[in-house]
Amino acid sequence: MNIYVNEITGIGDAIVSMFMSRRSWTREKELEIRGVCGRVLTRQGKLREDASGEDLEKYNDWLERLLKWGWHHITMLRFIDISVTVEGLHRAGQDDWDSHAARFNNRIIRNSTRLANFGQEMSDWYEGKIVPTDIALEYLGISAPEVIEKDGERFVKTVNGYIKEELKDNPDVKRGLYMLSIPSNFIFKINLTEWGHVFKERNSQGTANPEVKQCCEGIADQIMEFQPKFDRELFFHDINYVYLAGGTEASKWIYLLAGIAVPLLITERLRKIKAFMRKITGKFI
Repeated sequence: MNIYVNEITGIGDAIVSMFMSRRSWTREKELEIRGVCGRVLTRQGKLREDASGEDLEKYNDWLERLLKWGWHHITMLRFIDISVTVEGLHRAGQDDWDSHAARFNNRIIRNSTRLANFGQEMSDWYEGKIVPTDIALEYLGISAPEVIEKDGERFVKTVNGYIKEELKDNPDVKRGLYMLSIPSNFIFKINLTEWGHVFKERNSQGTANPEVKQCCEGIADQIMEFQPKFDRELFFHDINYVYLAGGTEASKWIYLLAGIAVPLLITERLRKIKAFMRKITGKFI
């Protein structure tokens, strides 16, 4: 399996949004931010090895402030997009990634088992762990017939089994025999805050499939190569989905109190409505 972080974009926009939020934005400040980012970052959003001096000091200061405030006001960090290509993760593992499609904002595309043909290949993680039936028969010196008949119908040999003769070229039918161990490629984009959630779910300390965990950790490694401050500790932070000066604990208490108070208010309102309706009804009886 090969992993490629292609680019990290939107860091300048995110820094500008921080100044905008705190009402310290000016057009001159925005142009300064964009100029500094253009000098310390490559076109792919990677910190330049030769970045130094005042520009680097400003950039690091802005980024530290952004990450401090952004975890409490996550809209800022949503300006930062990460583009990733993965080569060779097994098909079942891709289902695990697809479960996060909403967090990718549906920006994920993989090899189609309908449009592409697959043979006996399998992902690196499955090599040596399983033996497909066709390979096992070949190893045992057993020749499977090219054609079999079942219920009066002819079925022809194909990868991992047999397929009805008149449907042998039908991609929707052929892919029913593909194994979940086949290697497949995919590309996705995700913003920084949503990547934090995915990383928590799929990192090496969790219960995800081993190759999925390898994929997640490989992406995390390359993100750090691009931006050292985007490290694992950052992604293990609690993320607030509202802006509150008190931070995470404050937001938890707000949601707890709201969860208790709102049902009580609704119940009391319904009680008063019922009492009023009984009073009105009684006048006309």
